[in-house]
Amino acid sequence: MKDSGRILVNRVPSVMYPSRRCNRVRAAARCVAVTLVVQSATAFGSPAPRVESVPYLPDSGSLAIRCGRLIDGASPEPSADVTVVIERGRISAVGPGVAVPAGLALLDLSRHTCLPGLVDMHTHLTDRPGDTADLSIYYRRSREEQAAIALENARATVLAGFTTARDVGTYVAWADRELRDAIDAGRAIGPRAQVVGFYLTVPGGGGDLVIPGYAESAIPPQVRVGVARGPEAFRQKAELAVAGGADLLKVIASGAVLAYGGVPGEPEMTPAEIAAVVEVAHAHGLRVAAHAHGARSIREAILAGADTIEHASLIDDEAIALARRHDVALSMDVYNGDYIDTAGRAQGWPDEFLRKNIETTEAQRQGFTRAHAAGVPIVYGTDAAVYPHGLNARQFPIMVRRGMTPMQAIRSATSVAAQHMGWSERVGALLPGRYGDVVAVPCDPLADVACLERVDTVIKGGLVFRWPESAR
Repeated sequence: MKDSGRILVNRVPSVMYPSRRCNRVRAAARCVAVTLVVQSATAFGSPAPRVESVPYLPDSGSLAIRCGRLIDGASPEPSADVTVVIERGRISAVGPGVAVPAGLALLDLSRHTCLPGLVDMHTHLTDRPGDTADLSIYYRRSREEQAAIALENARATVLAGFTTARDVGTYVAWADRELRDAIDAGRAIGPRAQVVGFYLTVPGGGGDLVIPGYAESAIPPQVRVGVARGPEAFRQKAELAVAGGADLLKVIASGAVLAYGGVPGEPEMTPAEIAAVVEVAHAHGLRVAAHAHGARSIREAILAGADTIEHASLIDDEAIALARRHDVALSMDVYNGDYIDTAGRAQGWPDEFLRKNIETTEAQRQGFTRAHAAGVPIVYGTDAAVYPHGLNARQFPIMVRRGMTPMQAIRSATSVAAQHMGWSERVGALLPGRYGDVVAVPCDPLADVACLERVDTVIKGGLVFRWPESAR
């Protein structure tokens, strides 16, 4: 076994889908067994639980954690010297002086700050930033290659402390669903996830992979599944997504920054088209995330019933007031503009994308400040895949510089996020009954929120995926 010193994985599998897919690539030696080993260590008072091979049983771990400081995601202030008890994947007790059940492993994090597993409300787990320089790669990439990329991204995300994610779009239809199902079944390592299956977008819109110089006839059908025009066609596409297993639906209401030809400040879908999608989603108990940069599209999406607004880069005061009145959360990816203008520029991303990024980045940050001051709920969403997965926490410092307190920024990625994804009873707070998802840092994020970039302990469902330095 190779000892990584930081994670509990012997080898990283390159394909995470069921055996029927692995059989197709076995000759290429791409079906690799995974071993998760929760090893005994001096930090434990008794042997720790062990999960040794894939498929393993997710959310099955039992252990106690002694936290020097605890931010539970719900309380306004942290607590000191708190014990969290996790039994069979769920939190059974939290508090100072809580008795540790006999025989239960005890992880000593008395020099750490413990928090709920973090939530990224806007990520693209199947994509990666290097592909933005040449989006035509999606025309040629096999599903097995896409699976390998998705697995790497999911693993990086959970090891960075983000144990829950909303995957709000993939060019290759249903690649996100296959990843979600593999994680849920214990065949892959990653966050518990909600997925959309595919973008709902107009022809040539921000979710349609039309690229200058390529005939539309050359575009494979799997990257255009959600393309529609008119309310009835969008209603049919929404039903298709629901039937296929989507957890929420994603509409591209306005133009996009990282798409050819789109104007971020201008609408693409009509209010009637958005409303048709919302009607289908809400009838099935699902939520709708609306990609909307421009103020008009933000207003139209809110009035059509969208549950969250993604990006909101050019939001105006009228849209801010409307979002507050309707309790619609904003997911504002206020870090990634820096990455696009530096790494993206160095990697040769299209000039059009770089220009639109400059036109929206500072406006978005100013809108973030105004929306937060007005009391609009803001959830933590990074647009990871624009920048590398695993660096999700880079956004926290900008949120603080632009008006939030560290505790408010943390809650945006815990209890507030859980509320607006409909998972308040599962994640987002260290309370009895929630999943045993705990992350820890050897520092105080309320003094320096950037320390959340140094998560060194990750527990998901009571299973340890990343060890603290002190326990090695």
